[in-house]
Amino acid sequence: MLEGQRFYFTERSYSLGRSVIMPYLSIILTYGDRSVEVMALLDTGASVNVLPYEVGLQLGAIWEDQTVTIPLSGNLASSEARGLVVSGSFSSLSPVLLAFAWTQSNNVPVILGHMNFFAEFNVCFYRHDLAFDICPRQKG
Repeated sequence: MLEGQRFYFTERSYSLGRSVIMPYLSIILTYGDRSVEVMALLDTGASVNVLPYEVGLQLGAIWEDQTVTIPLSGNLASSEARGLVVSGSFSSLSPVLLAFAWTQSNNVPVILGHMNFFAEFNVCFYRHDLAFDICPRQKG
């Protein structure tokens, strides 16, 4: 296994005083000369990476310039989405290009899904200490 990094689940509080512990990862997204640090949810059930509209705007992306439409399903099925490729970096691991379905919705976290976060990284979850390891996949 290539050198990886261990992260711990993060407690997030929601309205009505509820909180949940989820696998969130602090990641820096870069598009052109702009960077934004966000908390992203690792979602093994998500087929694609998802980027909320406001985060894309913070990165300087222009909706009308993105011509590839991405169909979404589930809670986001009625939201239009367009493809946006950005660089993602976290911890001491090398940055990678991440393809996002940039949705017009802001009612969604940044989601890291199978296409292409889990295609770039091996992720091992450990329930006993609520942690996960991430390491780059070997190429070739």
